[in-house]
Amino acid sequence: MRAAVVVASNRAATGVYEDTTGPLIVEALRADGWEVDRALVVPDGAPVGAAIRRAIDQGARAVITTGGTGLTPTDRTPEVTAALLDREVPGIAEAIRAYGVAHGVPAAVLSRGVAGVCGDALVVNLPGSRGGVKDGLAVVVPVLRHAVEQITGSDH
Repeated sequence: MRAAVVVASNRAATGVYEDTTGPLIVEALRADGWEVDRALVVPDGAPVGAAIRRAIDQGARAVITTGGTGLTPTDRTPEVTAALLDREVPGIAEAIRAYGVAHGVPAAVLSRGVAGVCGDALVVNLPGSRGGVKDGLAVVVPVLRHAVEQITGSDH
């Protein structure tokens, strides 16, 4: 199955620094058997929504984003993601936050990431830090294939 990774970072998109979170996600998805290209780095806000939509239109069954889930004025990833969703899957985002807190990161509760179904794809927002991505992947990867299969009505 095909997946896509979208990095929401105003600074990485303008070349201020190189993103290191997208490659973590790509590597984890490939290790789990997903077909995935390198991460697409875009500014936060509307470009994230456009990148998610484009990935799904091009056949991605899972889209994992990183970044833009915090409290700063430019963190808009949850809003643009939610606008695309047909149905939310709140348990995924809740589990990601709970995992972070349980592993000694109290600030994990500040992530506003969402997860849900858009067409035949699952979209999941991860935080923008390497630690947040690792925590998020620990939650998402074990259930991702099953979740995506369920979206199209596969048996349990």
